[in-house]
Amino acid sequence: MQDEVLEPAPAAERPKPDAPDVEVDVVIVEETPRFGTPGPPMRRSPLIIGFTAGLGLLLAWSAYLAVQNVRSILILIFIAMFLAIGLNPAVVRLVKWGMPRGLAVATVGIGAMLVLCGGIVALIPPLVQQSNALIENLPGYIDNLQRNDQLNKLNEDYQLLDQLKNVATAGNVTKALGGVWGGVQVAFSALFNIFTVIILTLYFMAAFDRLKDGGYRLIPATRRERVRLLGDEILTKVGAYLGGALAIAVVAGLSSFVFLLIIGVAYPYALAVLVAITDLIPQIGATLGAVVVSIVGFATSLHAGIACVIFFVIYQQVENYLIYPNVMRRAVKVSDLAAIISVLIGVALMGVVGALIAIPVVAAIQLIFREVVIPRQNAR
Repeated sequence: MQDEVLEPAPAAERPKPDAPDVEVDVVIVEETPRFGTPGPPMRRSPLIIGFTAGLGLLLAWSAYLAVQNVRSILILIFIAMFLAIGLNPAVVRLVKWGMPRGLAVATVGIGAMLVLCGGIVALIPPLVQQSNALIENLPGYIDNLQRNDQLNKLNEDYQLLDQLKNVATAGNVTKALGGVWGGVQVAFSALFNIFTVIILTLYFMAAFDRLKDGGYRLIPATRRERVRLLGDEILTKVGAYLGGALAIAVVAGLSSFVFLLIIGVAYPYALAVLVAITDLIPQIGATLGAVVVSIVGFATSLHAGIACVIFFVIYQQVENYLIYPNVMRRAVKVSDLAAIISVLIGVALMGVVGALIAIPVVAAIQLIFREVVIPRQNAR
């Protein structure tokens, strides 16, 4: 029997010698701060809360004042963006035909500027001439209105027509416009605004895809595709609405011009342009233009005034129930109540510009409610 060799046990398994129990008292000495014990943090102090709230209100008020100071520039930028959205479908169509994007933007921009310049060249001389003649002859038209017995009685009681005639004289009109210098300032400001809108529109059209894609990148990736689909649909509706509104305004202006030539009302060109411009304002624009033209018609003769009223009543029915639905069927679908309310709010916020963009904005809101809000509510 061989002797077994025992290996020494590991150190961890070796028995440890009994160590005497030694108690060690640990004394923690807290040093008193020289300037006293600190108090609780002041993050929730009423002083800090009030100061932060006041600073926030001050910054908000400063931002409001800054927006008010640049409000006119922001409106020009908004108009340029709106026009770029409306002209972008033409650029997209040229690109589909094989034209490079830059050349397509240049073609559409140059074409739009040529149309604008041609319209200005054709419009300004007769419009200025006829408008000046209209202002000069306005007191005579008011005298003709005094032949009406009912109006003459009202004039005797309240001197309405006399006051209107006094205001309508050429001297007072010129004074109201600020004289020659005021007219120059108005013209220069209008030209500057038009030039600014044209340049910004060209830039927005050139960078349309980049701006759109950059905006979509700000959306979380999980929702980006759905937002892209909704955004493209909204942009399509805005472009279609703008094109349809311009087409309807042109039809209204041409129809009014032909009618006024037939019945022999003075200043047909200026009045037709007025009808076309006011017809761009949804819901109430056509009525405003019709009222002005009818007043001029009654000032010319009783028969001309009655003919104007009949024409515009018939034309507005045709436009409301035949032209407008056919043109806008593929663009936007907004109820009459929503359209009226949106136009009133748009006029209160941004004037004529607000009225022009009110309906496509409401169409976009309705699309978001129909595709996002309502399905989310139904899923709960």
